[in-house]
Amino acid sequence: MTVRPQTPLPPLRETVRAHGLSASKALGQNFLFDEQLLDRIAAIPGDLDGATVFEVGPGPGGLTRALLRAGAKVIAVERDARCLPLLGELAAAFPGQLDVMADDAMTVDADALTGGAPYHIVANLPYNVGTALFTRWLEPAAWPPRWRSLTLMFQLEVAERIVAPVGTSAYGRLAVLAQWRANAKIAMKVHRSAFTPPPKVMSAIVQLTPAEQPAGVDPRILSRLTEKGFGQRRKMLRQSLKGIDGAVAAAEALGIDPTRRAETVGVGEWVALARTLGR
Repeated sequence: MTVRPQTPLPPLRETVRAHGLSASKALGQNFLFDEQLLDRIAAIPGDLDGATVFEVGPGPGGLTRALLRAGAKVIAVERDARCLPLLGELAAAFPGQLDVMADDAMTVDADALTGGAPYHIVANLPYNVGTALFTRWLEPAAWPPRWRSLTLMFQLEVAERIVAPVGTSAYGRLAVLAQWRANAKIAMKVHRSAFTPPPKVMSAIVQLTPAEQPAGVDPRILSRLTEKGFGQRRKMLRQSLKGIDGAVAAAEALGIDPTRRAETVGVGEWVALARTLGR
């Protein structure tokens, strides 16, 4: 289903120019104007007709337009006051479909904003807060979470860290947190030339969907283990984990050699270690 605006909208690039808006380096902004590309991104979660989408940092609203055209009801959080007039025009063109909050996504509760109903998270995340938001969405105590999918744009290097297999140079804490109870994949790569201004690096869209959570695992314990283990990734586990009571002994009891380094420990082994410590 394609929803058309009730009032015609000029191309996004023209709207941005008319408002005298430019991307803010301080806010980690890079604008996407290619509407075909934006429609492809909005299609990654699947059918959004009538679905609720939480969007972080919509900026001038390029991806927001695509989500609205797909029939989504969008709750957007934007901290850049310069973008609010453009988003207001977009809300008027798609009445009842867009709710814009002038706030910092790091301080808002997406579950509360969406009224407890299931929702999708779709965002071209600002580079400076992307990882912090991502890990927050992966760590709720209750699972499955209220969100049904994450469709997020990152620097390609970060995206590769999220989907990395054990033993590779990219494998680390993000991979464990993303993969232990979710399915993660790179859905699309985006060339730097697609952005205005072009960033120095390539980007990629990562999609995650919740999977069944292993029983008996406290996500807070797993988070702390991986934070310690990969925080000193060149050290052996007996050094990097010694600040967590019982962690080294538990690893030995599980047959995990404490002379190994964190990047050699598979997701299942981290999960088993967290389960043991949780007992």
